[in-house]
Amino acid sequence: MNPAHLHLMLNHVPVLAVPFGLAVLGWAVFRPRPEFAKLALIVFVFSALATIPTYLTGEPTEDAIEGVAGAIEPWVEPHEEAALVSLILGVGLGVLAIAGLWSARRAVSPSRPMMMASLVLALVTAGSLAYTANLGGLIRHTEIRSGASLPGAAGNGGDHGER
Repeated sequence: MNPAHLHLMLNHVPVLAVPFGLAVLGWAVFRPRPEFAKLALIVFVFSALATIPTYLTGEPTEDAIEGVAGAIEPWVEPHEEAALVSLILGVGLGVLAIAGLWSARRAVSPSRPMMMASLVLALVTAGSLAYTANLGGLIRHTEIRSGASLPGAAGNGGDHGER
């Protein structure tokens, strides 16, 4: 298994885990279920742990497909930039989740402010991960590029966001 294969396998974990954890935490907040709150925080920690190797295998993946994929640079750069934001948010969510689990070790449930902060950060993180995944899909899936423009792209066809 090479880094590109690992990247393609791992990138689905945070993209799916954070919204799942968000749904579980939402249930725990609006229908007080302490075990669901703790489960959601555990999912966020797991997702953060998966986000790190996903990000770290991104550059080797770019190197592996450069010669095969042709002119991918206009599509890779925005994905890399979004991936860094998603990494920071994902790890931040994981750290917040660890703090929530730690604070709830002697309590029945994490505190309401901790759950609300986790809910908000998970929502932002899920959006960032979805955006990053979409940009990643544009690299190799030309069928979804039609009508898609890159951040900063000028006009129709323009410079494809090159800087």
